[in-house]
Amino acid sequence: QVQLVESGGGLVQAGGSLRLACLSSGRAFNTYVWGWFRQAPGAEREFVAAISYGSPYYGDSAKGRFTIARDDAKNTMYLQMNRLRPEDTAVYRCAAGAASSVQRPSEYTYWGQGTQVTVSS
Repeated sequence: QVQLVESGGGLVQAGGSLRLACLSSGRAFNTYVWGWFRQAPGAEREFVAAISYGSPYYGDSAKGRFTIARDDAKNTMYLQMNRLRPEDTAVYRCAAGAASSVQRPSEYTYWGQGTQVTVSS
């Protein structure tokens, strides 16, 4: 069983930065694909970024502004978010699984509870 706990969300002004973290406990951290998804009220779950064996993948909204990274020694994944915009406001959730298609939520087995990110204009 894998348990995921996100941290690092909060309130930030537009143009600011936040770094989210996802701490994993349980099975070997480095055997999974790791991803970040977000969901705003009334919207579909949106792929943000994923990292698979060191290769990063980004959704269109994250390209050029967000950076995903993982520290296998700490069983932790990070999402550095820069130049935040009000439309980035959402609950951000990390996920892990043997995802062959990293953008599809259904490919992930384990999910965290989420952390709220609010960007004010």
